Amino acid sequence: MEALVTGGAGFIGSHLVDALLERGDRVAVFDDLSTGRRENLEGAIAKGAVLLEAEITDAAAVTDVFETRRPEVVFHLAAQIDVRRSVSEPVFDLGVNVAGTLNLLEAARHTQAPRFILASTGGAIYGEGAGRPLPLDEQAECRPDAPYGQSKYAAEGYLSLYRRLYGLSAVALRLGNVYGSRQDPLGEAGVVAIFCGALLGGDTPQVFGDGHQTRDYVYVGDVVEAFLAGAESEAQGIYNIGTGVETSVLELGRLLAGACDRAFNPEMAPPRLGEVQRIAIDSALAASELGWRPRTTLEQGLRSTAASFA
Repeated sequence: MEALVTGGAGFIGSHLVDALLERGDRVAVFDDLSTGRRENLEGAIAKGAVLLEAEITDAAAVTDVFETRRPEVVFHLAAQIDVRRSVSEPVFDLGVNVAGTLNLLEAARHTQAPRFILASTGGAIYGEGAGRPLPLDEQAECRPDAPYGQSKYAAEGYLSLYRRLYGLSAVALRLGNVYGSRQDPLGEAGVVAIFCGALLGGDTPQVFGDGHQTRDYVYVGDVVEAFLAGAESEAQGIYNIGTGVETSVLELGRLLAGACDRAFNPEMAPPRLGEVQRIAIDSALAASELGWRPRTTLEQGLRSTAASFA
């Protein structure tokens, strides 16, 4: 299969590229390397993947790669993922996450791409989970607390529109807080990378607020399997990809410290404005319609992650 992976030099995208090559697909990576790293793709390029350095906001470049490569499946992971930057630069966030997605949808429409998979967010779209019945399923009200979540929600809306208007076969995967090797500290589960760096480097980890805020941490290997399941399915719509389990920042730190064979004695810092206190997402729909379930426990995933950082 001819696959196009936007953001394929990034944390999640590079793992997806490896999996696609492993199953024999031809893979083109579309990435401007603003946050992705060329070294994440060294093994993939050696196995035949092609890296195309361009921005998804460049409509001409997007059109050119679609007309040249004619992808049979598009995995759209390229995004502005820094929540804090989305607050300080909401127009920039909008341009990348909405206008950039529209460039891809237009190119997919004109070249009649058979399948389109959008990486969305379950951690930011639903907003605050405190006072709501967790884990939240896909029918829960979306209440983004930052422009990042709002722009991803808008991108999902355009994906749905293109399904209705043009018959585009597409799914959006609302990812929990993804962690694993090659992780960037700027992402939604960046605390894992930050804690790993601090613990292994002999520094003191910093915890904002009281540390009892929770997230739904899902291992990158399981997330890659969700993308592959989405590509192979004929299902349409939106699917949560998480574990349904809440884990506090303090508990995460203790588990990660154990995996790193270090003590966890964090420095407590004031809470950050607008930070979600509780969230977890229900992936029962993905289990029933995509055949996907998380297979990696948090303890297993953190041990693997710590070993990769070490």
